[in-house]
Amino acid sequence: MSVVIVGGGLAGISAAISLQESGVPVTLVESRPWLGGATHSFVRGELSVDNGQHVFLRCCSAYQGLLRRLRADHLVEVQDRFDVAVLRPGAKAARLRRSRLPSPLHLLPALARYSPLPPADRFRAVRAALGLGRLDPADPVLDTMPAGTWLAEHGQRMWARQALWGLFITAALNAEVDEAALGLSAMVCKRALLGRADAADIGVPLVPLEELHGGPALRRIAEMGGTVRLKAKVEAVTTDPKVVVDGVPIAADAVIMAVPHEAAARLLPAQALPDPLRWPELDASPIVNVHVVYDRKVLDAPFAAAVASPVQWVFDRTAVSGLRRGQYLAVSLSAADRWIDMPTAELRARFVPELARLLPAARGAAVRELFVTRERRATFRQGPGSAAARPGAVTAAPGLFLAGAWTDTGWPDTMEGAVRSGLTAARLVRRHLAGAGAPEPRIAAVLQPIRPEQVRAL
Repeated sequence: MSVVIVGGGLAGISAAISLQESGVPVTLVESRPWLGGATHSFVRGELSVDNGQHVFLRCCSAYQGLLRRLRADHLVEVQDRFDVAVLRPGAKAARLRRSRLPSPLHLLPALARYSPLPPADRFRAVRAALGLGRLDPADPVLDTMPAGTWLAEHGQRMWARQALWGLFITAALNAEVDEAALGLSAMVCKRALLGRADAADIGVPLVPLEELHGGPALRRIAEMGGTVRLKAKVEAVTTDPKVVVDGVPIAADAVIMAVPHEAAARLLPAQALPDPLRWPELDASPIVNVHVVYDRKVLDAPFAAAVASPVQWVFDRTAVSGLRRGQYLAVSLSAADRWIDMPTAELRARFVPELARLLPAARGAAVRELFVTRERRATFRQGPGSAAARPGAVTAAPGLFLAGAWTDTGWPDTMEGAVRSGLTAARLVRRHLAGAGAPEPRIAAVLQPIRPEQVRAL
């Protein structure tokens, strides 16, 4: 038995390692010269630069399981407890830090002292959080409504939506609060903020992403006898199933398409696709990162959020990048439609003064270097209706399966969602190869995410 996996992002890597661990030979085909997909690094002068700032939460169990399989779990660091400095121009930094109380009481002291919100808004925020906790994220009705509409109906004024809820929802869903789907927003809040007390503790890489994902994945797959073909162009996939790579058909007993939805729709045979095809409705949402290298240290924290500012989150990248002198900050801008086509000079003119407004130490510092990275199609657009357009892992063609954070994982388009999709596809491939029969080929069927204990078992 052999399996071909098309796409070397986290979904494809997860599927490949899971199948190899169960003794199924895998050929992983990737068009780029590296593995890691949307999480990769490049060298710029003396800096090792990630294409974007990627973090995870302690509740991201599947992603952390992948790091353990890659023997890379020691290359990340997770907070002892959720703790975020929140910057405002002209004001003392606020702080959101969970207490040692059990959930759901663990965030009450932080909300009670959250100075960007007036006391009345803090009280209303607690009531709204409790209301979110009663929602069922899987309810199809929630997919039809923007999160901002629900929050406004539950006493959250525009400032509260921006200064509190936007810190989490915009970063997690790559969508403005007033445009984000309510179902996914409720899922994020319930899982991270209202679940286990330690669920929202933030984890960050200690090394460039290539050293965390791509390099370890290449080594691990090779160790287990798998094959990785980089810089290989997949031209088509047939229902046999076969994968045509650089003009040569490769026969397989099963194929996993772990590529973006636009590529999957283009490569898969028409017989495997639903009619009408709803995947184009997922569209895409951009992320922009503004990278600023100062001649001195201007930020004491490893990262901080910002409100009343175009800056959303800012991360200290100095140690990870290998910078020896000064400080390297990365400003991460989600839902970046307004920034994606702005020239670098204009972004510099906007964000260097803005960082000086937020960080007093930056006012006297010199900018040694500034550059911008842009991910035009960083995620699908996670607005109302997107859940209904996300397909399950099964296609209409036996032996062809889908993976990717855009498929119906129950999670947002994140590293955790990508890994879960790969594990689900690997499980279905094993069932297919064993002759147990795959689920009925309903493209839009909802497949339940694999639970942590199932991940460990796999």
